[in-house]
Amino acid sequence: MKKIISFIFIISGLLLLSGCGQPPLKIGAIYNLTGTQSALDQPSAQGAQLAVKQINEAGGVLGRKLKLILYDGQTDPATIKKLTKKLIEKDKVTAIIGLSDTDLVLAAAPIAAAAQKLFITSGATSPELVRQVPEYLFLACFDDQAQAKAAANYAYQKLRLKSAYVLFDTKMAYTKILAQSFKDDYQDLGGKIIAENIFVTGQQDFSAFIKAFKKLKRKTPDMLYIAAGPEDIGQIIKQFRENNIYEPIFGGDSYDNPLIVQTAGENAHDIYFTTHTFFDEEQLSKLSQQFFKAYFQEYQTFPLNFFAALGYDTVRLLAQAITKAGKTDTPSILKALKNTEDFYGITGKITYSQSSRIPQKDITLVVIKKGHFSVKAIIN
Repeated sequence: MKKIISFIFIISGLLLLSGCGQPPLKIGAIYNLTGTQSALDQPSAQGAQLAVKQINEAGGVLGRKLKLILYDGQTDPATIKKLTKKLIEKDKVTAIIGLSDTDLVLAAAPIAAAAQKLFITSGATSPELVRQVPEYLFLACFDDQAQAKAAANYAYQKLRLKSAYVLFDTKMAYTKILAQSFKDDYQDLGGKIIAENIFVTGQQDFSAFIKAFKKLKRKTPDMLYIAAGPEDIGQIIKQFRENNIYEPIFGGDSYDNPLIVQTAGENAHDIYFTTHTFFDEEQLSKLSQQFFKAYFQEYQTFPLNFFAALGYDTVRLLAQAITKAGKTDTPSILKALKNTEDFYGITGKITYSQSSRIPQKDITLVVIKKGHFSVKAIIN
């Protein structure tokens, strides 16, 4: 009997040494499941959870299961700061992912960097982020300069729109950078900015801007470029279109949400926006088709927007870096991530080059016609 017990202990010990029974590899995630950013972050969180499930079903990372510790940032910087500290100090996570807004990333990423923890933002697109948070912050998405340039080129060169009116939210870093980048690139091409106005997040009445626009009768712009958050753009489009302003409207990836059509209805017409990918069944890659099917099986609904794919890609990107590193310490993961080349994600191929922590990726241009979304172009 003693020999049998001893044998059991020996086998148990060997199993532990071989990797069985190891604690899970904890990944922190902060997404705004409530508040004004929830339209973007809820799908992204679900995409991240789906990626973790699939990775674990395939055996995990370095023989360990992944555990996603997900918290709701509530679209509140103070809450996000507390949760970031909790993930680092209490939960002891290996790395942190999440958030789709530049200002909210800046509530979390500097805290992670101070603790020498990696932070990968799945959806915040400010090119300034990598300067503001050196070394430990990576983007899994393209930046605002890239998407603004893509919009400017398409509007000026393909659609021959030679003049523009610009309206942007002055309270968001995202919208300010996007608008300025568009203006710079558009004017470099030869386009003219006829006029510009600013508003603030949550503003409900845009009649003053509509009145100012209509005073431009002798030099009515060929197009409008409106940089706004997801909670505002539908109302802006609705009011401009209801006041007989029918020129094409361009914008960034915040347009990729169902609130536009829910708010503006058929007034959401002749709207162009840049985004990271688009779920067009006729144009989906094999990898995207698999994701699309798996997402539906998991949540009994299709993704509301591309942010679901960004959350999914971010987890897989991090998992690949840890696998390549062969270790779970931050310096090893950072080195592997910096050397990422041709990582194939749902939102495109990711490569970090010349020590840049912003990936080189294709940009998708989507058009809305009478409330219907479709891909217009893929821009390199």
